Amino acid sequence: MPKTTRREFVVSAAAAAAVMGLDGHLVFIPPANAQKAADSAAKGFHTFKNGSVEVTTVFDGIWEKPHDPGFIKNASLDETKVALKAAGLTDAHVTIPFTVTIVKSGGKTIMFDSGTGGQLSPLAGKLGDNMKAAGIDPKSINTVVVTHFHPDHIFGLMAKDTNAQIYPDAEIIVPKAELAWWTDPSVFQKLPEARHGLAKRIQATLATWKNVRVVDGEADVAPGVRSLPAFGHTPGHTTYVVNGDKPFMVLADISNIPALFVKNPGWHAQFDGDAAMAEANRRKLFDRAIADKAIIAGYHYGMPGAGTISKDGTGYAFVPVA
Repeated sequence: MPKTTRREFVVSAAAAAAVMGLDGHLVFIPPANAQKAADSAAKGFHTFKNGSVEVTTVFDGIWEKPHDPGFIKNASLDETKVALKAAGLTDAHVTIPFTVTIVKSGGKTIMFDSGTGGQLSPLAGKLGDNMKAAGIDPKSINTVVVTHFHPDHIFGLMAKDTNAQIYPDAEIIVPKAELAWWTDPSVFQKLPEARHGLAKRIQATLATWKNVRVVDGEADVAPGVRSLPAFGHTPGHTTYVVNGDKPFMVLADISNIPALFVKNPGWHAQFDGDAAMAEANRRKLFDRAIADKAIIAGYHYGMPGAGTISKDGTGYAFVPVA
């Protein structure tokens, strides 16, 4: 994980407007939280309690995404680099982390998404080793809750060459709208040819496995866990709320990295299938998290992967758990 530096300061409204075109203040991560993030990234996991629920976020690695003018549809490459530098990140590329959330609730061990399976970035695929470091046996996973079917979220469910199940004894929860879209015969007409392989793989695995359970809309999917659809990123992208002393919202890809898309919720990533819908749900769930004083987890938020969110000028600020 690339080392980043964070300083606790607030930029004045005038400076914020000059640097990023924002009104109001820019909030940066306090040093104590930044050190916690560095420590948890180094050891590969972070554990905290939310009432009776134990939460462990597990680091799967990163993707050093080369700059691409099309990555953010409504922001320039220069604006992207300025935002990265303002957050204390390298601007040589976009560093996208992968972080899997595991909770122990109601006597069950529940994992949200499954990581890259070491089948995407050469700097990812660390989930198994880091689960072991956290004292979590993969065989202890009772339920895998899937948020959507992008490769970095589901390839950890299947072996690279054989598609054999990695968690054959776990129940796998998938959103109905997501499964329906990827298994529709017309999907190949909707996708570029480069992504036909992904659709075929989904149809050969999640569409046929006997341990898959489909859930529709808002529903109780596991002890203390309720689904909360938030379409846009994909046709069936679904977030989840875990009961605890505070609501714990597993927001998956409601946004990509905070430096870009939490600070600038109106920025549209190329990965969002319906960017306008994704933005509307992003703002809706961020506002709900603030109103409910919730803890949130973001799949691409970097370690420790969970924290709180607040309004920050025209955007939002994410502060990791300490």
